[in-house]
Amino acid sequence: MWTVIFILIGIGLIMVLLEILVIPGGGLAGVIGFALMVIGVFLTYSREGSTSGHLVLAGTLVVNIGALVLALRSKTWDRAMLKTNIDSRVNTIDDDELKAGDVGTTISRCCPMGKALINDRFYEVTSYSEFINEDTEIEVIKIEKSKIFIKLKT
Repeated sequence: MWTVIFILIGIGLIMVLLEILVIPGGGLAGVIGFALMVIGVFLTYSREGSTSGHLVLAGTLVVNIGALVLALRSKTWDRAMLKTNIDSRVNTIDDDELKAGDVGTTISRCCPMGKALINDRFYEVTSYSEFINEDTEIEVIKIEKSKIFIKLKT
């Protein structure tokens, strides 16, 4: 019986730690893990008596707090964080290279956004009103800041 109790509490602890450190949002793994630990402690009280129940409850609390402190102090967050800064933009448009009326070809399906090859450069483009399949000739309608609006070439 002790084996079942320790397995329930151990799996519960692992699921709670996974919920806190790895699995984003949800909360399902944490709830299941907490429930498994409660079942393990409850089984100890009902099968082994109140003295053993108190000891297992205290041990479970100490192990949970210790595991959480150890996991947070072991630089788990630092290993999971992105350390580089992204300072690029999607489209950097030079007025001499691209202007309204230029013609190009879609590289991907534009629904409404996609990629296009215009004047031998790749750009992220936005279709004004319709979906445009790839390998279709398009025309630049207008450019607002870094956003390029296109339509089917007529």
